Amino acid sequence: MTGNGAEAAANELICGVDEAGRGPLAGPVYAACVILNADHPITGLADSKKLSESKRDALAIMIKQHAAAWAVASATVEEIDQLNILQASLLAMQRAVRSLPFVPDIALVDGNQSPRLPCPVRTIIRGDSLIPAISAASILAKTARDAEMKRLHQLYPCYGFDKHKGYGTKAHLAALQEYGACKIHRQSFAPVNALNLR
Repeated sequence: MTGNGAEAAANELICGVDEAGRGPLAGPVYAACVILNADHPITGLADSKKLSESKRDALAIMIKQHAAAWAVASATVEEIDQLNILQASLLAMQRAVRSLPFVPDIALVDGNQSPRLPCPVRTIIRGDSLIPAISAASILAKTARDAEMKRLHQLYPCYGFDKHKGYGTKAHLAALQEYGACKIHRQSFAPVNALNLR
């Protein structure tokens, strides 16, 4: 971080960044960024994967109400297949940060891969469990992606996207075998690609 001493650091605009949806076989990958407001602390922030759906939804509302700034963005299935999932995740992060109304002083990014951003970047492994701003970003990314997968379930109900959100569960793999892949499946992912080789 930049600045000298705690007072300078406290005045920095620190942006937490995280993604959701790298592992699924279907659907876009989402990313979010959050700059928390020290005057409106939010209790209960944690890695979104360790929270119940109802807790995530409640925290997402609080984050949007009380954060100094936040943004959510995504990369499409087509971009995932063209770029690979890592690069598409970094692209979604970049889009989220660039959607903020101002440039943060530093971005703290979950994991060990750095997107190209208009500010300094620091990657933090397990940051979604360690840094509240990253936890908040993980919650916004996860809830936004889950909402999109529920919407896509209405278009493609036979796969059960509302239940597994596109992850390779036993039920999802069985549906793939029965119905084949649909427009929102990631063709570059092995279980989907294998269907094309039969």
